[in-house]
Amino acid sequence: MKARLLVGAAVVVALLLGGCSSAPQPAVDLARDLADRVGVDGMYVHLRKLEEIADANNRSRADGTSGYDASVDYVAQTLRDKGFDVETPEFERLGVASPGRPTLTASGRDYAVDQASLLTPTRAGGLRAPTQRPQKPAGCAAADYGTKRMTNAIAVVDDTGCSIVDKQNVAVAEGALGLLVVSNPGASGSPRGLFTPGYYRALKVPVGVIDADADAALRRTDAAVLLTLDAKAAMVKSKSVVAQTKTGDQENVVMAGAHLDTVARSPGINDNGTGVAALLETAAALGSRPQIANAVRFGFWGAQEAVLDGSTKYVSSLDRDHLNDIALYLNFDMLGSPNAGFFTYDGDQSGQPNPAVAADTVPAGSAGIERTLAGYLNLAGIRPADMPLGKASDYSPFLDAGVPIGGMTTGAAQRKTEVQARLWGGIAGVAFDRNYHLPGDTVDNVDRDALAVTGPGVAFAVGTYATSIDGVNGVPSREQRRRNTP
Repeated sequence: MKARLLVGAAVVVALLLGGCSSAPQPAVDLARDLADRVGVDGMYVHLRKLEEIADANNRSRADGTSGYDASVDYVAQTLRDKGFDVETPEFERLGVASPGRPTLTASGRDYAVDQASLLTPTRAGGLRAPTQRPQKPAGCAAADYGTKRMTNAIAVVDDTGCSIVDKQNVAVAEGALGLLVVSNPGASGSPRGLFTPGYYRALKVPVGVIDADADAALRRTDAAVLLTLDAKAAMVKSKSVVAQTKTGDQENVVMAGAHLDTVARSPGINDNGTGVAALLETAAALGSRPQIANAVRFGFWGAQEAVLDGSTKYVSSLDRDHLNDIALYLNFDMLGSPNAGFFTYDGDQSGQPNPAVAADTVPAGSAGIERTLAGYLNLAGIRPADMPLGKASDYSPFLDAGVPIGGMTTGAAQRKTEVQARLWGGIAGVAFDRNYHLPGDTVDNVDRDALAVTGPGVAFAVGTYATSIDGVNGVPSREQRRRNTP
């Protein structure tokens, strides 16, 4: 595939996005110009630098390591060299030193427990005590306990009605030594509000989550049980990198992001050096003071591999007004998989949906972003497929906050089907990236031709919405936004 195929595509798709805006209008060819200026050679400069950083730091750039710190320094300095004012917002995340083997022993049989109180394990030898239940199973208020006393017992409650922190606080006030929450998550996960942001900081006694089998065992005995919560964790500091143009409407910010960290045993060049490289080249092509209608903000997230902490903490740090300022969020993760597919995030929910993301929770405007990216790929001669939305990517906290989201990816550990191999080439029955989260995720194993398409596509999407958020593929205007806050 040749990058020059994208020029015609950019022009046609740009025409689809026409609309009126009260902001000063930039040159109509911004999206095309950016796509033309983001080349694969420039992206490979960043990929090689990131691999050099990994090589010098035990072949890893995982969050919490010297390799990650060096990656932050490199990205921040690259942006500063292009004239951007750069911030490196710090956040605390939970670092698990040892997962342990959390266990509930009842009537001589062991049952698995999820340790909710990661910062508060049981003492050596565990907590041995009888279990007691409130009269109303939620255990959200003193009235739920009625005449039942929890003194020197482990309280057992269900997962409804309030947060796990509230359940703990009430149980402790009633004399409990610990808490077990019976939870059987459905397709959408645990009940909304059970696990609030940073809940583990507020858990001061041993708290575990058990399933129906363990609950049934507890109901069959009045004898003391043994609760062992032996995972060891601590709060550690990390940082992300954020930079924004000095021009453009700051109440209509186009945000684009990629995660900067890797897993522990991988240099992470496709996952996600490719996303990082594409954003850096887009920022360089755009410049810090472009003639644009809408400001552009770039985010390079820490601790994505540690459950999205960087992007999640960033979103939670913004009040509703600042969230309303973000017009849309574009996410780019894995753009050069060696057995590449070409996926756009399913903003219009036209594909097989993920039960974890209800269709009515997908923010308005996400379908238009998907059409922009899919149109770009189609006109470049590539037929894209839907990637179901999920809860394990950096767009997830933006989606939860009500920000329209979109993005592209070339696939991870999923295996390419026969139909996909006929559509895109490559090998059926083999993972899109056979080096996913492995030491082999190196520069040599990035698909250069795939990156030559997707990298300029990043620039095209950024340029499109920096020009205008109106039109058939636009997103809601500032006065129409009603963002959610934690």
